[in-house]
Amino acid sequence: MDKTAQPPPYSETRPGFTPASYYQGPPPQQLNPSHPPIYPPMPQPQPYQSSSGQPTIIVQTTAAPTMVVLGNGPTHMICPSCRADIVTTVQHTPNFRTHCWAALLCLFVCWPCVCLPYCMDSCQSAHHICPNCNAQIGIYDY
Repeated sequence: MDKTAQPPPYSETRPGFTPASYYQGPPPQQLNPSHPPIYPPMPQPQPYQSSSGQPTIIVQTTAAPTMVVLGNGPTHMICPSCRADIVTTVQHTPNFRTHCWAALLCLFVCWPCVCLPYCMDSCQSAHHICPNCNAQIGIYDY
């Protein structure tokens, strides 16, 4: 590459290229009364005028969802699925911790007590279910 060569002048245009200064844009569209536009024009909102001439202030309040702490037993709450005022139904199911306790009891020669973790609710997960819509609300693990 020759370092003494000058770059081409800016006034020179390449074939097939139209600089932005020469771009005219698309031709304006003629409105044809026989063909209405696809979408009607959006109506402009009108400000509300009260009969007293004073501006009207609208205040909208929203209630934040309340957090309900789930525990081992049934809990009184509003179901997030059906919005009913309910007391949850609790189903206890074995979890990994239940199986670990049973394995530890088996390993330490307490094999007659292996079924104890499966009989105790405190060693299992508590699944809270809505009695109205049967939606699972949450799981409480110990």
